[in-house]
Amino acid sequence: MQPSETWLIVGLGNPGAEYARTRHNCGFRCLDLLAARLGCKVDKGKFQGLYGKAVYEGRTVYLLKPQTYMNLSGRAVVQMSAFFKIPPSRILVLFDDISLPPGRLRVRADGSAGGHNGIKSIIAELGSQDFPRVKIGVGAKPHPQAELADWVLSGFTPAEEKAVASALGRGADAALCILSHGVSEAANRYNGSLPEA
Repeated sequence: MQPSETWLIVGLGNPGAEYARTRHNCGFRCLDLLAARLGCKVDKGKFQGLYGKAVYEGRTVYLLKPQTYMNLSGRAVVQMSAFFKIPPSRILVLFDDISLPPGRLRVRADGSAGGHNGIKSIIAELGSQDFPRVKIGVGAKPHPQAELADWVLSGFTPAEEKAVASALGRGADAALCILSHGVSEAANRYNGSLPEA
């Protein structure tokens, strides 16, 4: 990877205080931790989102929180990536995944939406699913009949929150690892890992 590259890192979530601590907002929370590490404020309003700019190891890194609600997240991503001429291979998306238990991470180079409406929107808008991602486990629905929308907009138990808080920090680490060392190295280091006891 060339240090002069420009990257776009997107955290997915829903705007508004009522959604802040829900399962679906782990992408926002992970991006906030990443922004703090990079000494960057994500507070400029444009591209139907809030964004900030940082420099990491010589790379320009834009951080984006779409403000369109989850199922239209791709609009902000496609506008910003087009404006700054950033290809899908350098658009990194941080988001919640119900197929992973709370506290687990999965780094992937590409792939389908897996039922996630935010990812579905990004794939549709970019016309590509070839973008890297960090998935943050939020746990499966409590029973098959449970409404998915209700589940992802619910909060965490104290035990889940503890596991997820650790995962969010490791998710930010994984994002920086992808910038420095590439997706496969980040996957080797962070996939399936659980927090230290």
